[in-house]
Amino acid sequence: MIGESVRRGEESAVPITNQQVLGHAFLREMFDDSYFPDRIVERGRGILLSLCERIEAERPSDLEALYALTQAATEEFNLLDREFMAAGSGIETVAREWICDEFCFVASAYEFTDADAEELTAGRDW
Repeated sequence: MIGESVRRGEESAVPITNQQVLGHAFLREMFDDSYFPDRIVERGRGILLSLCERIEAERPSDLEALYALTQAATEEFNLLDREFMAAGSGIETVAREWICDEFCFVASAYEFTDADAEELTAGRDW
């Protein structure tokens, strides 16, 4: 359920309270496209929810602190892309845009409206 930790089955120390995040359907386009296996997309959704949990727990005070958190999430997506490829899929152009849009949504939801879209996922290899 949204608001609960989906990261490796662990309980979240800080449940998500941001109402924009709680009402958002992360990676909806990927779930709607049969090219992307739902079980792997669900893991991507978990990465994004874990990012939100970390933002709420750590409360980054500036963009540099936010970027440190988004880079960690980007590295998790780098690993997830290998799972997509093993399943005959992959994070290609349109999926890359969808995922980057989700990172921008998260930044905006936590009032980092001046976050640079490219910097949020600067470490991506997809």
